[in-house]
Amino acid sequence: MFQMTSYQKIGLLFVCFLLLTAFKTSNNEKFNDRKVSFNSGWSFHLNDSIKDKDTINSATSWRTLSLPHDWGVEGKFDEKSPAGYGGGALNGGLGWYKKTFKIALENKEKITSILFDGVYRNSQVWINGHYLGKRPNGYLGFQYDLSPYLNYGDKNNEIIVKVDNSKQPNSRWYSGSGIFRNVWLETTYKLHVEQWGTYITTPKVTADKASVNLETTIKNQNSVSKNAIVTTTIFKNDTKVTSVTQNITIAANSNQVLNQNVLVNNPVLWSDEKPEQYTAVTTISVDSKIVDEYKTDFGIRYFKFDLNKGFLLNGKQVKIKGVCMHHDLGPLGSAINTRAIERQLEILKGMGVNGIRTSHNPPAPELLDLCDKMGFIVMDEAFDMWKKAKTKYDYSLDWDQWHVRDLQDQILRDRNHPSIFMWSIGNEIPEQWSDEGPIIAKELSEIVKKLDTTRLVTAGMNPAVNMDIDAVTLQFENSKTYFNKLATSGALDIIGYNYAHQTFEHHQKNFPNTPFIATETTSALETRGYYDAVSDQIKKWPVRWDLKFTDGNPGNTVSAYDQVQAPWGSTHEATWKVMKKYDFLAGMYIWTGFDYIGEPTPYEWPSISSYFGIVDLAGFPKDVYYMYQSEWTNKTVLHIFPHWNWTAGQNVDVWAYYNNADEVELFLNGKSVGVQSKKGDDLHVMWRIPFQPGTLKAVSRKNGKTVLESEIKTAEAPATFKLSADRPIIRADGNDLSFVTVDITDANGVLSPKANNEIQFSLKGNGTIVGVCSGDPVSHESYKGSKHTALNGKCLVVVQSGTKGGKIELTAQANGLKQKTIVITAK
Repeated sequence: MFQMTSYQKIGLLFVCFLLLTAFKTSNNEKFNDRKVSFNSGWSFHLNDSIKDKDTINSATSWRTLSLPHDWGVEGKFDEKSPAGYGGGALNGGLGWYKKTFKIALENKEKITSILFDGVYRNSQVWINGHYLGKRPNGYLGFQYDLSPYLNYGDKNNEIIVKVDNSKQPNSRWYSGSGIFRNVWLETTYKLHVEQWGTYITTPKVTADKASVNLETTIKNQNSVSKNAIVTTTIFKNDTKVTSVTQNITIAANSNQVLNQNVLVNNPVLWSDEKPEQYTAVTTISVDSKIVDEYKTDFGIRYFKFDLNKGFLLNGKQVKIKGVCMHHDLGPLGSAINTRAIERQLEILKGMGVNGIRTSHNPPAPELLDLCDKMGFIVMDEAFDMWKKAKTKYDYSLDWDQWHVRDLQDQILRDRNHPSIFMWSIGNEIPEQWSDEGPIIAKELSEIVKKLDTTRLVTAGMNPAVNMDIDAVTLQFENSKTYFNKLATSGALDIIGYNYAHQTFEHHQKNFPNTPFIATETTSALETRGYYDAVSDQIKKWPVRWDLKFTDGNPGNTVSAYDQVQAPWGSTHEATWKVMKKYDFLAGMYIWTGFDYIGEPTPYEWPSISSYFGIVDLAGFPKDVYYMYQSEWTNKTVLHIFPHWNWTAGQNVDVWAYYNNADEVELFLNGKSVGVQSKKGDDLHVMWRIPFQPGTLKAVSRKNGKTVLESEIKTAEAPATFKLSADRPIIRADGNDLSFVTVDITDANGVLSPKANNEIQFSLKGNGTIVGVCSGDPVSHESYKGSKHTALNGKCLVVVQSGTKGGKIELTAQANGLKQKTIVITAK
């Protein structure tokens, strides 16, 4: 038998190591992104306009931080803020960011670029003292080539970013301030796929085959022409499906558009229920060496907005059950975090939501990636205004110079996302009433369709029709009834309705040749966990939205019964009853899924955030969440409310949302108080009963058999806490989050529904508290502190991991309550 010497064994092991390393390297490079995160190691300075005079110098003080960053949410709520209540009463200002970094000498012959996903707003960038450019729009990504100005090797480079959000107000909601989206450093050879350089369409799809068209823009920044081989390979779950290869010759310093076509057999289709995706990997080879690799995720699906059947996805009728979402993440402000977005979408999915409208601006790329993966039907929106302003310093000032570039970039950036089905070119645009509106709309629609022919163009209009056509009068200021010229201009492929639910049923008469979508509906209002005992005694909203709510509830609270609405809107139940009734109504996007900072209604201090959300600012569902869950999901639901802590003998209205049952029987301390069933198009049942402390129990039944039971108990005095983490194990990557719900309970573990204690939080371990919130629209406590006052028994703490693994201990304590600790593990 052959015996290896110790040197031979070492040699063999070394060869095996090289082979394994080569395999791993090859495998990693196959899917390696060209860009890397450039978020860490930044310095930040917020100007004092009096002392600093909008400049920086050697004496400027800086603090170190990581991006994304929103300086606005770090400030104090200010009744006199120039941003106004619409801007959340949080100040803007002027900020500076800088970073020092090195570039390896081996990259000297390559192209090094910086990519910003979004900077709010009016950003200007310098590299090593060289000015790169300006971008006013805060919601769109942009790229600068750094290569001509870089130092290589051991010599440092310095990049400086000026962010000017000082002119206020410039937004109708809280925008945030700063480099609030991700930043990337991209390195490529001079021959490469252009930024957003792929366009993938599936013009013909059947159960057996799908044709996939691949349009790729190749950029040659060499001073000589290049011969290259371009190969695009389609993968499904890392398994090769098919590929196509083509030889090209591309001239010096030029771009070339390459068209390739492949067939995918037995395609797995993307849908809201099964969001399956494929990946196209495009490689460019020169002299048998791969010089670029570009990855594009996409989906195979087909759809139609039908005049009679509404929305058809892969041949199946699907009602779009969507919500509008602003871009802020509650206590995190506008600084983007993928896990925070994912949590929002998970909560919405649990309610039965299958659609997102990105109101009223281009979203963060991470939101669209998650919508692709989780199955949401997206309306991607571009503008909240065109030439005519809505606030003093808004985007209308930049319209003439920037709107074409901004819209083009949005379409190029987003057009491969399978979740996107509509482009919205505007929301409640003032020009919709004038002759100017159709002219601008046609220009915008043409821009979209030059870049993407596969989706429909719409706009959120208010209202879409002359209300007199329907013999319905919608009164506005000065009793004027408007006629919308944009809706009849022919510029839109699908008519978008903002509110005016009274006209939905007449759509086929008013627009016989154009499909329907409710771009924005409802505008009902609730404060989570707050109730008038008797629902029909709720104070109603004033006739005009901008009038003070002088007849309202104390402290600008709004009852959580679904009976309060803005004058232009409706209750949740009213709109859904109409929407579910007619097949030709493709669907709707409710205003809104989550509460958001700014744009409070009523528009008065001390309110600083909205009441419109079905979920509050902290991510806690309001009661109407369960109405939608009972209607929009297959999950068996039985939800009763309000809480059961009242004055003895006081009449209380008890509501129940339920499904999959014929009736609900209510018991108080074991004694039946009656059986209720939904009649006609009812969406809830109700009992009015005098309060007695104890246990309120509901039992739903179908054919006499119990389906579900639900209980509410009277809470005794607040005694302690219950801490629950949405994820007790998180990644130790410095970005991951655990959202901890803090419930104040009595000694028996029953939620104390009126407890509003101030809670102190402390943390041990390699983690940080990055957000605290109760969902209270009138709270002026900082979202960035270590204490917060609960709202109706609940509070939220957001814990962010560090870069080292281990246990993170979060402790909650308050005067008179027993403290509690929860352990989160970072790995």
